[in-house]
Amino acid sequence: MLLAKVNVYVDGFNLYYGALKRTPYKWLNLSSLCQILLPADHIQLIKYFTARVSARPTNPSAAHDQGLYIRALRTIPNLEIKYGQFRTHSVPMCLSNVTPIKRVWVDKTEEKGSDVNLACHLLRDAFLKQFEVAAVISNDSDLAEPIRIVSRELKLPICIINPHQHHSNELQQYAMLVKRIRQGQLLASQFPSTLTDHKGSFSKPATW
Repeated sequence: MLLAKVNVYVDGFNLYYGALKRTPYKWLNLSSLCQILLPADHIQLIKYFTARVSARPTNPSAAHDQGLYIRALRTIPNLEIKYGQFRTHSVPMCLSNVTPIKRVWVDKTEEKGSDVNLACHLLRDAFLKQFEVAAVISNDSDLAEPIRIVSRELKLPICIINPHQHHSNELQQYAMLVKRIRQGQLLASQFPSTLTDHKGSFSKPATW
């Protein structure tokens, strides 16, 4: 029996904030996770959409830790990394429950471009018939329209893999299958603590 050829599109920040933040599972091998989630399919390509973060006062090792993780992901032969941008800018905001109203300047960080990049690659690959099934790891309802086009207009099946506890109704309505990532699956999908690439050996961040 021939296995379905699957492309997996990973919304890196949605995965992180939905399933990994404040857990011991950040050293996640996406290839292993995909095989666990889709055991009956052939994972031909994983596209991981993210942005480079910067060190922050609350997390001075953020950029270094992410760099190690990206290095780990690059040991997966069928994985590609696509970058958006991570921006920090100051915005005026009002303090709540304060009279008179008081405004303060707040540093706001935003990830830009990853969801658009994911949508573009999903649509392009679908038009070029690069997969038989697409799996999208995200719960971002902003992806509903490209998922609808692929599913309803191009007639290609899509599986939604949700990192969050509750499913997006906007995404769910266009999916042939919806799965939620479980803690046990994350535990079973960790990289070894130490890895080796063309630069040498490196290890999981100490705080992870």
